[in-house]
Amino acid sequence: MSSHRSARQPHFALLLGFVWLFVVAQLLAQHWSATGQSLGDSDDAMRLVEVRAFLAGQGWFDLHESRVQPPMGYDSHWSRLIDAGLVSVFLIIRSIASTTFAEHLMRVIWPLLWLVPAIAATAAMAWRLAGRQAALAALLLIATGLPAFQQFTPGRIDHHNVQITLALLTLAAALWADRVQWTAWTAGALSGLALAIGLESLPFIALAGGIFVVRYVLNRAAAMALTAYGLAIAVSAIIAFIVSINPEHWTRSACDAIAINSVGALVVGGLALAAAGHWVNTETMLMRGIAVATAAALAAAVFILMETRCLAGPFAMIDPATRPIWLAHVREMQPFIVLAQKFPAAGAAVAAFPVSALVCAAMLARESNLRGDTGFIFTAMALVLAVGMTLAAVRASHYAIWLGIPLVAAGVLRLTAWLKLKTLIARMLATIMLAPAVLSAGAIAIAEATGLATIADRPNLTCFRSENYASLSRLPAGVVAADIDYGPFLLALTPHSVLAAPYHRLSSGIVASHRALATPPEEARDVLDNSRASYLMICGPRPPEGLTEDARRQSLWGQLQARVVPSWLEPIPVSGPFAVYRVKPRT
Repeated sequence: MSSHRSARQPHFALLLGFVWLFVVAQLLAQHWSATGQSLGDSDDAMRLVEVRAFLAGQGWFDLHESRVQPPMGYDSHWSRLIDAGLVSVFLIIRSIASTTFAEHLMRVIWPLLWLVPAIAATAAMAWRLAGRQAALAALLLIATGLPAFQQFTPGRIDHHNVQITLALLTLAAALWADRVQWTAWTAGALSGLALAIGLESLPFIALAGGIFVVRYVLNRAAAMALTAYGLAIAVSAIIAFIVSINPEHWTRSACDAIAINSVGALVVGGLALAAAGHWVNTETMLMRGIAVATAAALAAAVFILMETRCLAGPFAMIDPATRPIWLAHVREMQPFIVLAQKFPAAGAAVAAFPVSALVCAAMLARESNLRGDTGFIFTAMALVLAVGMTLAAVRASHYAIWLGIPLVAAGVLRLTAWLKLKTLIARMLATIMLAPAVLSAGAIAIAEATGLATIADRPNLTCFRSENYASLSRLPAGVVAADIDYGPFLLALTPHSVLAAPYHRLSSGIVASHRALATPPEEARDVLDNSRASYLMICGPRPPEGLTEDARRQSLWGQLQARVVPSWLEPIPVSGPFAVYRVKPRT
């Protein structure tokens, strides 16, 4: 009877597809109009600039943007693999539509496509944790999980959605490797691809490797999976390096992107793990532990010896001068406690679902069969890691939501069984009550009811609307000095060059752009002259960062806000929210 009932259940892939379509419909209804009004954030605008240059014939390894900080220009550390994917989508649409519409639709479709593997990976993790019913509960949570989709909304063409998806896929493959042989190879291959895209997901890729190591140490039957994983990650790292790095730069180390130091460590570590799994196939747990510890030590030695500075993290090589005037104020890089103190409602919304997932993990840990299951242990560890990363920088909150879904799905099954909910409708309602959207909305409502809600210090959104750049695009091309957040929008929407953009490798431009607005007029004039700036542009009331009230008042920005215009600046009438001035040359 049970097999007959199982045969009548809908195919899981069909349900997954239905959930994806349901989520896509929600996101299109909510964000379609916005994609025509703005390019999203600065990363989306800069990615579009990069894609256009690629389409115009710029080489695969040539990531130089000459319109940033001219005449020096800017060499991006972003992955060309994302550009290749975007260009492929664009060319398919361009065959049946205009260039403008194809570009618009490319920006809409790209993030929605990456939702498919993200949903599949999350459901697979839930299935590994508590069976098919948990995977179905995960799909229902995802269908009502709008807070998880912030990086997947139409228009998001930067790398964050791809990194989240690859992290989920890698973890899911690693979790299943003790039951499905080919997933060990998949986890290794995906690890190399993920690191080629960027290092943001590195902690989760490392955790996936830890799954193979721990299973091998505990049980020598996992030796074959460790060998497959080690070989796959070594080969994929080499391929990613060759595809991503110009041969002229193969000997250069880097802390913020894939480079010889990180690839060398991965190859040495991967091959050493493969050797351990293949040759150290002993009954002694101690010997297996020594083998993997030796592999880890070799990888660490290669990484440290090739570039010691990278021990300080991905921003180890950044100019310290940029930290107080820019990096320390980037919203997504703020610790969670700072966000919660400034904006309690936003903090509550961010924390609500991950906290519920932690509660579910603690509840599940009471079951002895799960406490001995590496699938549960490492799923819980992934969530704890994501929560810890969120406490350090709120941008990791998206990982915490996605990784919390499998645990909440498994927890819901226990909850509905304990409540003796028999009907499908009752179980679905119980699941929805724990969905990310519902919990976040409830947290915000509580914050508002208790008087904790505050108005977010959001930038003036009119400063980013595409239509407002039209009048700027009609001015003779020149170098624009402005708040660095506007740099990518100026590049994408006008023919102008910019003094800086919000990227840590642009330290001299960031410092010059800040000084142009944050210092008194005569000092600012020297900065603008040395930078060959043609125009100065300000928008809205947001001042330069890191200034005292007195310094702000005396700065060029403060003078212009007070409508005191130095004689060497000529106001240019433009429509929209911008105040634009031509920088007069010295006589």
